[in-house]
Amino acid sequence: MHDLATLDLIGHAELVRSGEATALELLDAAIGRIEAARELNAVICDLFERARDQAAGPLPAGPLAGAPFLLKDLGGPLAGTPERMGSVALRDHVSAESAVVVERYLAAGLIIAGKTNTPEWGNHCTTEPVLSGPTVNPRAPGRSPGGSSGGSAVAVAAGLVPAASGGDGTGSIRVPASCCGVIGLKPARGRKTFAPGAGHGLEGLVNEHALTRTVRDCAALLDASAGPAAGDPYAAPPPAEPWLTAIERDPPPLRILHTADGPFASTTQPAVRAALEAAAATLAGLGHELSPGAPAFDPEAVVDAVAVLHQVSNLELYALAQHVLGRPPERDELEPTAWEMLEEGRSVTGERYAGAIATVHAQGRRFAEGLDGYDALLVPTLLSDGPPPLHHLNQPRGSTQEFFRVEFATTGWTAMANVSGFAAISLPLAATTDGLPIGIQLMAPGETVLLRLAAQLERAGAF
Repeated sequence: MHDLATLDLIGHAELVRSGEATALELLDAAIGRIEAARELNAVICDLFERARDQAAGPLPAGPLAGAPFLLKDLGGPLAGTPERMGSVALRDHVSAESAVVVERYLAAGLIIAGKTNTPEWGNHCTTEPVLSGPTVNPRAPGRSPGGSSGGSAVAVAAGLVPAASGGDGTGSIRVPASCCGVIGLKPARGRKTFAPGAGHGLEGLVNEHALTRTVRDCAALLDASAGPAAGDPYAAPPPAEPWLTAIERDPPPLRILHTADGPFASTTQPAVRAALEAAAATLAGLGHELSPGAPAFDPEAVVDAVAVLHQVSNLELYALAQHVLGRPPERDELEPTAWEMLEEGRSVTGERYAGAIATVHAQGRRFAEGLDGYDALLVPTLLSDGPPPLHHLNQPRGSTQEFFRVEFATTGWTAMANVSGFAAISLPLAATTDGLPIGIQLMAPGETVLLRLAAQLERAGAF
């Protein structure tokens, strides 16, 4: 007997491969769990019949074939299916084509059962859209599930599916991973293609990957979906070996810089500080060299540059909404944060936009230079005492810059992995005294170091 609600993707696929279950049986079991957990509001678009057709057909060979999976309803279009992006203005939008990464998930044999909830246009690090309503954190009801990949994190944490896709522009995979007590990897810049729709997202800030319960699933999904497509503007260097193979071995002793302090105007809560120090002690006990310290950069310059990039991104999404509607969106068809970013974005000059891109590159280099001589950086995922409260990270603040000052006061270091292009992973290494999940984050230039460290911690029983 297997508890399918706790079995990972590879475990599901092994049942299919061994003949113990069919992909259709596993899908129907997942659909049953989704139906029974509607109150969580994690899955907002059912693709059950499409998935049943897929599960009943021939499956490819591979470690993931036949396992149920969910797509975040933002950044992972699947041709012929709704893609609302959390926006009332896009309530009738249907994708005309599939992302190459989604096609790779299908080619790996993942059975896509539906799409998960996300805030409007990914603007918020919480999942409380007007369109679909808030997603409920099963680990901390009444608190945020994180965002923008909150629906995916909740679906995995609640056992609806073993894994689900996500996207990350300033922490949108890692924040919900921390809030919900699961694993969330943001790959290195250029690791995955954005074909056919774009060359990159938010001038390179955005990365696509997944929320999982095990490190091996995280690695296998990266193996299945990484790599460039023809015509991509740039790509991360390929790994020396498959990530699923690399994690079978512990890493050599590594030099790891660590800090519990946040880089922006923020305060790290005592439980988070204790969790970070405990993680450092665990890594030291595993043979790694831990040194206190942190890379330097200009926080205000990062806030301003990220704000400008988001303002222009919202203008692009506004143009999409106008095309879908056949008219400009009405005031009540977009949320206040989007309107704030749009109104400010209309005054952004080409010179200012180019300056924001240059600032991201300059501050990313400063961050990377501060880690010269170290293999990884160990920091909290969030600085708050467990998941932040609802109705906090989705509020307009009078300016886009102030919006991100408030966000970064909670999320701490997450945005710097996006700014620098480093890979980063949030691991469920701790909890508050009342059981609220606390994620701890590792950053490095590439994924192999992070995944091997994560697998080593997993084998050691750290989570």
